[in-house]
Amino acid sequence: MTAPNRNTLWARALADELAASGVEAACVCPGSRSTPLTVALAEHDDVEVFSHLDERSAAYFALGRGKRTGNPTPVVSTSGTATANFHPAVMEANQARVPLLVLTADRPPELRHSGANQTVDQEKLYGDSVRHYEDLPEPEADDRKLRSLRASVCRALAETSGANPGPVHLNVPFRKPLEPVDVPGDIPDSFAAEYPLAAEGRDGPFVHATPGRPMPDDADVGALADAVAGAERGLVVAGPDDAFGLAASAASDLTAATGFPLLADPLSSVRFGAHVDTAPVVGGYDGFLPDADGSSPVSLDEFDPGFVLRFGASPTSKVLRNFLRDSSARQVVVDPAGGWREATFTAGDLVVADPTRLARELAERVQGGTAGAPAPAAWTERWTNAEADYWDAVDGVERDALLEGDVVAAAAADAPDPATLFVSNSMPVRDLDRFARPRSADLTVLGNRGASGIDGVTSSALGAGSATDDPLVLVTGDLAYYHDMNGLLAIARCEADATIVLVNNDGGGIFHMLPIENFDPPFTEQFETPHGLDLEATGDLYDLEFARFETLAGFREAYSESVGSPGTQVLEVQTDGEASHRERERLDAHVRENAKN
Repeated sequence: MTAPNRNTLWARALADELAASGVEAACVCPGSRSTPLTVALAEHDDVEVFSHLDERSAAYFALGRGKRTGNPTPVVSTSGTATANFHPAVMEANQARVPLLVLTADRPPELRHSGANQTVDQEKLYGDSVRHYEDLPEPEADDRKLRSLRASVCRALAETSGANPGPVHLNVPFRKPLEPVDVPGDIPDSFAAEYPLAAEGRDGPFVHATPGRPMPDDADVGALADAVAGAERGLVVAGPDDAFGLAASAASDLTAATGFPLLADPLSSVRFGAHVDTAPVVGGYDGFLPDADGSSPVSLDEFDPGFVLRFGASPTSKVLRNFLRDSSARQVVVDPAGGWREATFTAGDLVVADPTRLARELAERVQGGTAGAPAPAAWTERWTNAEADYWDAVDGVERDALLEGDVVAAAAADAPDPATLFVSNSMPVRDLDRFARPRSADLTVLGNRGASGIDGVTSSALGAGSATDDPLVLVTGDLAYYHDMNGLLAIARCEADATIVLVNNDGGGIFHMLPIENFDPPFTEQFETPHGLDLEATGDLYDLEFARFETLAGFREAYSESVGSPGTQVLEVQTDGEASHRERERLDAHVRENAKN
């Protein structure tokens, strides 16, 4: 490798190791101090560069790609406050276990703590939110240093994608000149010939990292299989997925062997898919399980299991979380990282294992290696009948007002097969949980449920869409849309297409679900916070097709056309947040009364 100066040599070696390790894309933000990294990535034939003007949006875009692919997309910034704008996405990646590599350019070490312009303390900037941090040495045409750099990059990528995937931070100091200008004597003429391993690296990554998949020993798996086989009233609960989520095929095998109903969070990989046609997938639990106000038509005793296998993160549904909290069942949490993701502190067993591998092993042991599912049991039928009755009741109620949940449900029901569906926090993900019925379609459903913020939702969705040829649908609320309007610039700059379903209730409609609704003031101005913005203006600002609807029928017609068309369309459905919430309560009461009868 030849280079005009040590910074260029350093940055090219770093970019080469990223590409050799399988990195296909990087998100880069403009800035002076990061010039060597930007130039090296932009010139690399095997790395696609997504250019972003806003660091927060860039980091969330990279996060979305990581969610969709399971592999890290590096994100690059200059020094100073730019680095702090990565922090929200780093927090989400940490909580949701999403691979992410953060590369922050920095000033030379002697300028730290000196009051030098645009120089802040970037060491361990993200604290405990990262899996690994390293302050890289200053660039130098030195054999050992360059080999160290290559090894550090490989290690960083491995740390993003291990059994506990997440963000990694490499701080990269540079001193001027930052541009690829010739600096006589900076790199000895004989360097490449004398130190070929440092200068050129290896054929492939400098360090091959072989990830492990945790699995209990044979005796422990056998004991767990015996417990599963001996349970007459068992459940499989699949919460939101991470990089090592429960595969649909493994979940299907497990339910076939055990006869256990499969309660599938919409952000798991098992609410949607071909297995829905044969496996006892339950998606309506949020609408019929016992709830806190005691109005449920079913009793806890009627549905209380004796054994629960829990995969993934804590379920989106508060009703389901409380149901599991109040259950007398033995509950086994399966987590590949050995993390504790059960905030009611009711589960009594933690099994550190790859979810898919363990599910398949349990299915084989319980079924004895034979094919075919057992005959339907009364226990399983109780759940599947309640599921069918719930969806019939939802369909059978005439609406007095436009229900936001119907819009979200339509987006899932009418999405192409295959498609990527990204859903915002606040009400959209809750409405998806309650109103999107299981469907035999290849839908990859994603959301930022690690820290559950509304910032960066649009950027995350566009990043996820950039990683696949599948159509992209984003379902978001007006506040989340407003919060990440900068992210819309990626549609043009990064050639990202999407159908954006914008549910606009002019403020924080979710707060109608909380007791603070009864205290006004300050409810309207301080919680619901109506903004009065005409979001159609974003169509002109970002050159998007924008259409507005006030009926479900009008939206569905336009939505079906949009998901089959090129370009990006924003389909805004205007609702009244309070009226929609009252309609939700009326529908809930009808569903429960219907179940009683």
